[in-house]
Amino acid sequence: MAQVEGNAQAENASLQPHVFKVVLLGSSSVGKSSLALRFIKNEFKEILPTLGCAFFTQIMEMDGSALKLEIWDTAGQEKYHSVCHLYFRGANAALLVYDIADKNSFQRAQIWWKELENEFQPEEIVVILVGNKTDLEDTREVTLEEGKEFAESNKLLFIETSAKLNHQVTEAFSAIARELLKREEQNGGPTQQKNPTLDLKNTGRARKGKCCLD
Repeated sequence: MAQVEGNAQAENASLQPHVFKVVLLGSSSVGKSSLALRFIKNEFKEILPTLGCAFFTQIMEMDGSALKLEIWDTAGQEKYHSVCHLYFRGANAALLVYDIADKNSFQRAQIWWKELENEFQPEEIVVILVGNKTDLEDTREVTLEEGKEFAESNKLLFIETSAKLNHQVTEAFSAIARELLKREEQNGGPTQQKNPTLDLKNTGRARKGKCCLD
């Protein structure tokens, strides 16, 4: 299992960090590892498919609180599908990633969502649908409206990103972190809140600002 550690703007956070488990789910080659690497180290490179699972940690500061995100990057190949269930158990948040230029990956993301629904109660996990590879706009197969409609109908956060162009990658993870903190604050303990209502339009407007949650 590969492991990478990072630290983002946590120098001023004096309290013990809140620790959250975050899983990346989606088909092979949708860019899950690239998103994690861009967020952790602000780097992009072509990455071979993940075998089993890769593990990353990132410490960051959000609204005066320190957070430690334990990021589990799961393999997208079908042969690892059953193993991935072992990794997302106990998760506080999940990124459902698809490639906007690959319709099948969008359909696979919907299957992953159904499996999360079977594993978690709505208040137990924060889920964001991520349409990655906006740099492939010319070959897009999944419209912004399709992604937004699925997210809204299932009360998920939603954002489009490009790990290659560093487009809204930090915003995606920050949205997750902010929602996790909000749930913890509202409940005075473990993250619990139904139907996330975070408006990603206020988290940043890089390039075309293709993100939303109403």
